[in-house]
Amino acid sequence: MAQFRISEAAGLLGVSDDTVRRWVRAGHLPALDETAGRTLIDGARLAEFARKRAAAADDPSGVGRSARNRFVGLVTKVIADTVMAQVEIQAGPHRVVSLMSAEAVRDLGLAPGELAVAVVKATTVVVETPGGAHV
Repeated sequence: MAQFRISEAAGLLGVSDDTVRRWVRAGHLPALDETAGRTLIDGARLAEFARKRAAAADDPSGVGRSARNRFVGLVTKVIADTVMAQVEIQAGPHRVVSLMSAEAVRDLGLAPGELAVAVVKATTVVVETPGGAHV
């Protein structure tokens, strides 16, 4: 069973170490007994906590679609030439990069600071684990 130190949990949740410590002290995030001066958090409990507190920004488009993976965020960077463009969106802790035509960028008015929704519809999702994971 995976266990995470406070700093690791903070990194996974996108918050500070102090925030995780406050959640543990308040009883919001259950921790295991301290081992060698380190507070550990059970991986399954951390996953449940992350799922419950995850709140995606509302999709402002109002469009119905079958894709379930929507990342609402701010455009942070646009690099375009005459034909193609690279658009970066910061959606919470996630950086999403899209390659599209420069014409699409102009038509959508994509520029740093604009609100955008990255919609991902993939037939393949690759899942990896860190080295030394259980086989």
